[in-house]
Formats: sequence, structure tokens, C-alpha cells
Amino acid sequence: MEIQITATKSEGAERRLQVAVPPARVAEARNKAAARVSKQVRIPGFRPGKAPAAMVRKQYAAAIDQEAVEGLLREAFEQVLAKESLDLATQPHAHDVKFGEDDGLSFELHCEVRPKIELTRLEGFRVMRPSDKVTDEMITEQLDRLREQRATWAPVEGKPAEGNLVTVLLATADDAGVMPEGKEYRLVIGSGQVIPAIEEVVIGLAPGETVEQSVKWPEDFPDEAQRGQSKPVRVTLTEVKKKEMPPLDDAFAAEMGDFASLDALTAAIREDVAQNLKREADAASRTQLLDEIVTANPFDIPPSWVKQMIKAYAEAYRIPEEEIGKFAGEMGQMAERQVRRDLILDTLAEREKLAAGEADVDAKVAEMAERRGEDAGKLYASLQKAGRLRELERSITEERVFAWLLERNTIEQA
Repeated sequence: MEIQITATKSEGAERRLQVAVPPARVAEARNKAAARVSKQVRIPGFRPGKAPAAMVRKQYAAAIDQEAVEGLLREAFEQVLAKESLDLATQPHAHDVKFGEDDGLSFELHCEVRPKIELTRLEGFRVMRPSDKVTDEMITEQLDRLREQRATWAPVEGKPAEGNLVTVLLATADDAGVMPEGKEYRLVIGSGQVIPAIEEVVIGLAPGETVEQSVKWPEDFPDEAQRGQSKPVRVTLTEVKKKEMPPLDDAFAAEMGDFASLDALTAAIREDVAQNLKREADAASRTQLLDEIVTANPFDIPPSWVKQMIKAYAEAYRIPEEEIGKFAGEMGQMAERQVRRDLILDTLAEREKLAAGEADVDAKVAEMAERRGEDAGKLYASLQKAGRLRELERSITEERVFAWLLERNTIEQA
């Protein structure tokens, strides 16, 4: 069939085309649809397929029209794609469909096309790689975190101080001024678990003491109805405890794992910190380099791909449905940047024949198994069951692409 195609929008990766199907083709499609419907339906007094065409058209007009439109739309889609040479990124959609025997069929086709990525500039960039130097302060911080995990709380006399764990009975008067029974809470002073005004009351008490006084709720309190209000509260301090950290010695090292001494534990922590810093520095420098390449090689991307990336972020971060709109507004630029980075990596992998294959994945799994002391076949089956082989293949490909890029650009160490 001959159709008329008029471009109404051609911006970026978006295309809008006004499509018109001539009345003669519409009539033909209707006749064919009526013939098919007449063979399928049963009309009292007539054998299947023998009912008068006029009767079938009258009783099943909606079904005939629907079948005719669906067929015409499929044919029109195919002709539009062929004539316009569209490399679609997503499934096209028909909007504002108008269907009538005299007017023919018309609709506006909305579609997105795949971007053409030239990548004319990939060399000559200079990026700064963050420092991966391990400092003594980093090691001390890690050791302190381990000590925190093994810390104990011991009762102390006197009023609570910063960092103490207190047990309190807390009650707040209702709107009628009635003070209910207090509820027990355990709070760490200075952790922000209660509003500052109540924490000040607690700090002024000694174990066993009770005070009842008016307290003002802060202006930034989450519940707007309570912001700035003053309410009578009753606070009873029942217990104060101080955190006691275990000493850093060989006994502590033995508790943390198979370490013969504190020096052995410290050495293991230093190695772990060094590996983490290296990974972070490598990732940061790679991101910087890709961002430079993104900026130097502009191309259009389908909006739907950005939406898909935002959806993936939302699922990964478990964003509630009611917060998706706000989240999309905040993550839009990041999602678009990530889509561009991924497209550049994929384009380079294909163009330079750097994509990993099945043999590469097998070799990587064998390497991982040897390092872990596991059977390679069992590890492969485990990764396959978890759906992680594709992720592993992607990781190998990205490593190759980045190696290719790093040979052609300068990475300076901070």
C-alpha cells in the first residue's frame, strides 16, 4: 500500500512521523477483516461463513474495525521503518489514531532511534589518579572499628557524658496536660537519637534522679505539627554505662581471626586497605577519563534508555514508589552520564574487537577457582546459577577497553 509519511519532529534521538493510509486501502482491509470475522462467528439461522456481509458488518462492526486497524498499523509500521531507514532503539508507539472509511487511517508514530557514535577523539587526555597511599591514620581507624565491635559497656557513677549509654524512662504530656507512664529508652549521648533539649535534661541528671520540665521541640523536627512546640516531659535516669574498648594486643588479634600477633593483624589490615584504595583510585581515574571522552564525543541518546537506567538505580536503592519522581529528578544527569559511558565502552569493545568470549570467561573462572582453592567446574555452575556469568564477561570486556584507553592517554598520580 502507498502511505504518506510527514516528519513532524526530528530532535536528538526522537522521531515523530505523521502517517496517512489512503481510504482505498482502508476499505480493502475492512473487507478482508469482515470476511475473516464472518468465518469465526455464529449468527442464528446461518451456517458459519454464510451470513450476509451487511449483517456481519452491523453486528460485529467493532471487532471488524479493530482487526482492520491492527493489520493496517502493522503494515504501516513496516513501510515507515523501511522507507525512513529507522534503526529503532525501542518499540514505536502510535498516537492520535484516526480511522474512518472516508478519511482513511492516520496516526502519529513516536519512536526513538539508536545513536550514531563516531568517537573521533579518544587520545590525548590527561586525568588525575587519586592517591592510593596507605597512612598510619587509616590503619588506626580500621583497628578502632574492630575494637568498637568488641567493646563492652560497664556501669559508671555520676552524670552521663558524651558517648555514654544511658537508660531512661521518658514521658511526654498529652494535649490535655496528662503525663502518662514513662517508656524505657536506651540512648547514646551525642548520637542524635533524641532532640537536643531532652538530651540536655538527661545530661543534667544522676542515676536514680527524676525531673519534670517543659521542653521545646526543634523547628526542623520531622513532624511539622510539633515544630517549635513546648511540652512538659518527665525524665528518669536509671543507668549510665561507659564504653570500654579492648586493648590492642596479641590476644585481641587472636579474637579477630587466625592472627598470631597484633603485627600480623595490622599487616593484614594494611594490605586490605591498600587493595581497596587501589581499586577506588583506579575506578576514579577511569571515570574521569570516560567523562572526558563523553564530553569530547557528543551524541544523542534515547530518553527511554535514561529512564531505564533510573529505574535500575531505583530498584538497586529500593526507592519507595511514592518517591520515584523525586528520585528521577535527582538522578537524571547521573543516569544519562552512565548511559553514555556504557555506550562508549560497548562501541569500543565492538570496534576494536575487545569483547570477551566464552573462552575468556572460562579462563577467568579457572583463575578465581585456583585463588580460592575451589573446583573450577563447581564455581562455574555456582556463578551460572546466580546469573553472574554475564556480569563476569562484562567485567573482562571493560578491563580490556580500559587497558586500550590507558595506553593512549595520560594518567597522573596525585
